[in-house]
Amino acid sequence: MADSMKYQTLNLTISEGVAELRFARPDLLNRFDMDAHIEFVSALEEVASRVPDVRVLILCAEGRAFSAGGDFDEMLDAHKSKAIRNDMIKYAKSVFYGVSELPIPVISAVQGAAIGLGATIATLSDIVVAWKGAKIADTHVNVGIVAGDGGIISWSQSIGINRAKRCLLTGEIITGDQAHAWGLVSDLVDNPEDVLPLARELAGRIVAMSPNGVNGTKRAFARITGLLAAQALGPGLEMEMESMASNDLPEALEKLRQK
Repeated sequence: MADSMKYQTLNLTISEGVAELRFARPDLLNRFDMDAHIEFVSALEEVASRVPDVRVLILCAEGRAFSAGGDFDEMLDAHKSKAIRNDMIKYAKSVFYGVSELPIPVISAVQGAAIGLGATIATLSDIVVAWKGAKIADTHVNVGIVAGDGGIISWSQSIGINRAKRCLLTGEIITGDQAHAWGLVSDLVDNPEDVLPLARELAGRIVAMSPNGVNGTKRAFARITGLLAAQALGPGLEMEMESMASNDLPEALEKLRQK
């Protein structure tokens, strides 16, 4: 019998060893404002508390976007408030480590656009299933802020530092097809509706195996990510908040709104 927990910004369902965490604000393109940050971290903690009964986590979404990333209005509020920026650092770290250090495999099912933090969360996952036409990008630089929320780490691990620099220094959008060719996406499907079934199939394969081998392997991989994060995550977030306090931010956001 499935165990379901409904939040304001997402839904969490646990059944037969598989947890599915679904972003549930399609009208807002599943953006990450502070409410979404807090609930996402809470849901990850709930999943972690169910291990070893829960063997795999699938991250998925409703609507045409996986997640469009940060909320512009909240960025403007943070521009004016150091207290808000401090909270952003706190929850950004909780999101990053909540995904990367979860002691079970995480599968992202990317059926649509994964932008900014949405792309970071997807690329931090252990397995990434994506629609070939999905748009994937870290667009921090497009709004005048540093890509400090962990994308530098997750993209570099997936596609190598040179390609990561190329993507994050330009904010250029790539497709699921291109992301698969580069190694950012592990499994590619032809249609958006095929993403979640394949993610569930892969989760089923993992559940059928011994948890000791699978979970130990996940923890070993997590150590690599943790070493990189120890070097880059804290300083990156500090730089991101410095850039968010800069006058470049409102000007860049206004230009995007005009477009």
